Amino acid sequence: MNIQPERPTRREPRTPDFMLTVDELKAVTAFAVASAERALPLFEAHRPHDSRPRAALEAATGFIRGDHRSRAQRVTAPAAHRAAKESASPVAFHAAMAAGDAAASAYLHPLAEAAQVNHILRASAHTIRVFEMCPGEEGAVGNSVEHIANLATPVLIDVLHRYPRIGAGTNRISRLVHELDVHLRDQLPIPLGRHDRALEWR
Repeated sequence: MNIQPERPTRREPRTPDFMLTVDELKAVTAFAVASAERALPLFEAHRPHDSRPRAALEAATGFIRGDHRSRAQRVTAPAAHRAAKESASPVAFHAAMAAGDAAASAYLHPLAEAAQVNHILRASAHTIRVFEMCPGEEGAVGNSVEHIANLATPVLIDVLHRYPRIGAGTNRISRLVHELDVHLRDQLPIPLGRHDRALEWR
């Protein structure tokens, strides 16, 4: 008697905990791109023939400028992360991770989980780490937690406040995400929320 294995059941999508508009998602992605593009030249200095991180930033920028979210961001984000893992240089690793995270930020989920804060701030954390490792590089001083936080818009801050605070983890990137989260919440004014806007999925 042949017993056919049961097909795995498809997980039902969770109900959103709050609303995010496309414009708000663009603000999140724009913040990530503004950070990550600062580190891209340092990746390309190590791996000039590897275009995957640049492609991730181009896909993210396309969404910011009006393209629909699409397979472009879904494909280029993990490709940039693979480029990071294939890099022998720690600087190139973090620069490529920043680019991949910037593309992935377009798919931030409206779920009230602290882990989602990584999708908002991790690209910036990787960028800061790049310049921590290259203190003599031009622009290093302008890529600290305080300076990167200055790139945040009121819309970005509004979105961040919808998520729980994220704790400090055990590695440098998670600690930088925590530092950015604290800085943005506590030292910048809380904008007026617009949580009644409809969630727009494209």
